[in-house]
Amino acid sequence: MGRYFGTDGFRGEANVSLTAAHAYKIGEFIGAYVREKSGEGVPYEVVIGKDTRISGDMLESALIAGLTAAGANALLLGVTTTPAVAFTVNKFNLACGIMISASHNPYYDNGIKLFCARGEKMREDVIAELEDHIDGKSEIAVTRENIGRVFRFYEGEEEYKKFLVSNGVNLSGLKVGLDCANGSAYGIAKEVFTALGATVTVINDNPDGLNINASCGSTHIEGLQKLVKEKGLDIGFAYDGDADRCLAVDEKGNVVNGDKILYVCGTYLKDRGRLANNTVVTTVMSNFGLYKAFDKAGINYAKTAVGDKYVREYMLSEGCVIGGEQSGHIIFGELANTGDGILTSLKIAQVMLEKRTSLSSLCGAVTEYPQVLINVKVTDKTAAQEDARVNEAIKVAADELGDKGRILVRESGTEPLVRIMVEAEEKKACERIAESVKAAIVGGGYERKD
Repeated sequence: MGRYFGTDGFRGEANVSLTAAHAYKIGEFIGAYVREKSGEGVPYEVVIGKDTRISGDMLESALIAGLTAAGANALLLGVTTTPAVAFTVNKFNLACGIMISASHNPYYDNGIKLFCARGEKMREDVIAELEDHIDGKSEIAVTRENIGRVFRFYEGEEEYKKFLVSNGVNLSGLKVGLDCANGSAYGIAKEVFTALGATVTVINDNPDGLNINASCGSTHIEGLQKLVKEKGLDIGFAYDGDADRCLAVDEKGNVVNGDKILYVCGTYLKDRGRLANNTVVTTVMSNFGLYKAFDKAGINYAKTAVGDKYVREYMLSEGCVIGGEQSGHIIFGELANTGDGILTSLKIAQVMLEKRTSLSSLCGAVTEYPQVLINVKVTDKTAAQEDARVNEAIKVAADELGDKGRILVRESGTEPLVRIMVEAEEKKACERIAESVKAAIVGGGYERKD
């Protein structure tokens, strides 16, 4: 990871670690990058979207100033989803897209995600050059008629909605609950499901700039579970702040995470002879239970580092058509180049209707191992993981688990956290082992108190 950009863009507290000055520099670099990559007579256009958090306007304005100062035109989608930005870049053959969002983080954080041509995450070598520019190692400016302009790009979101509807099926008779997290999905998801004929009940679709992800959405799914049970719904879907991921709730009120979604959709594709290479791409965070279910279904699987960008890179290199993360980033490679929460929910509904069965039945073959995840806020992620005492604690844990479980300790790509994940046959063992590693991190003086 770079000095500013992690696995999912540049993320930090707005006006503290991610400022308008940072956004201006990013816009300035991207504007120059677009001009350099575009041929003679090709419009220098960059599309920008944002989620609903209060700092989005500030960062959008700074990005616009940087883009236009470098000679690029800014095409504004307004409040929209991250996958809508990626889709628009690809659909309209643009050189770059920018999404302003901190995904599942609280309102006071924000982030900037970059997409290159075809709507894929920006290459690491370009990010490295951008970070040098942020640090003042290059200068960019144009004058007179070369200065860029700003346009509201209504067509982009309309085409994205058409794309979603065209990849759904008739949902007449299906009772659906949606939790929009007071985020990007609030203006799109209900419209799409209604257009396909579903009976839709929506919660958390009244953003005020401060309530995005606040006790709602995919990170706080309890409200959707309650809604599904109380209303007798067939299924519920919860999105995160920028709607690039989705978790589901079955008709019994049980949470269906990304692992189970991969199983449901992966087996569906295999049954129809459409699972390329007979392989589903996962990350190292996927549960043992998923792999056992895949083994029984005769499906191969790959494991990548955590981050949907790594999943997508593997899918491209090996020709796979589906992959994703336990957190709900699911990529349908034949349709999109990034995770798309609304598209994922449409595909789950399609499998239910075509197989004429409930979501709980579709997930029945996956028995998850108990898993405990502890996040430790730290002052230095790298130092904490390289500490000899921490590594000894990890080794002791791994030896105890043997082939009946596993431990994974990694740094967050988006927050100042070290994540400790333990899987074992019993939850109490998971908790004890995870706490032993946390104790080593805390004992080393790495814990951040704020």
